[in-house]
Amino acid sequence: MLSRIVIVSARALKGSGPLGAGLVQASRSLHTSSQSLAPVPALPETGGKVRHGIFPEELFQLLYPKTGVTGPYMLGTGLLVYMLSKEIYVINHETLSAASIGAVIVYCVKKYGPSVAAFADKLNEDKMAMAQEVKDLSISSLTEAIENEKKEQWRVDGRSVLFDAKRNNVAMQLETNYRERLHIVTHEVKRRLDYQVALQDLHRRMAQEHMINWVEKSVVGSITSQQEKESIAKCITDLKALAKTTQAKATA
Repeated sequence: MLSRIVIVSARALKGSGPLGAGLVQASRSLHTSSQSLAPVPALPETGGKVRHGIFPEELFQLLYPKTGVTGPYMLGTGLLVYMLSKEIYVINHETLSAASIGAVIVYCVKKYGPSVAAFADKLNEDKMAMAQEVKDLSISSLTEAIENEKKEQWRVDGRSVLFDAKRNNVAMQLETNYRERLHIVTHEVKRRLDYQVALQDLHRRMAQEHMINWVEKSVVGSITSQQEKESIAKCITDLKALAKTTQAKATA
């Protein structure tokens, strides 16, 4: 039965070539349109509620306001009866095979479903933990990069202050160098002026000494022996008179 449905569906699609191409083109345009840029909704961690293993709860909630509680069951029963009466669905050996396979599947799900679900949940948790670890590492690295970028921006902002300080340092060095050279020039000028003053003092002193020696030599040369004797006698007389005067003052 299932193979028959597949064959019929394949023939229908083969017969509707333009329609199939249009559907493919529409699907391509849908995936390449701006709607593909929309945020993807988060996947639910658990499946929705179902009834009887395969029927979603939303179907019953959709039919309840119009058909009541028994509406979904009556709809399913009516569809099944309609398909059987119109021989849309024919019961044959494939039906028995499908029922047997369904029973095996239900048994396996009931028997091994919880353990398989626990194993799958464990794998999912491991994957989620690994993804969370990668996410945390990425967040930490990006946070560190942001902090480094802020630090670099702060350094760039402080670069003007640093350049001003460097300019001031260069200006102070130039001023210090200028004052050092000015002091050297002043010292050299003072040393040369002192040399000139000392040289003039030396010339003056030598001239004075030469003049004194010349005057002394001239005076000594002009004094005769008689004048020398008279001068010595007068000096002795002056000394005696001075001595008497001193003794008189002492006794008084």
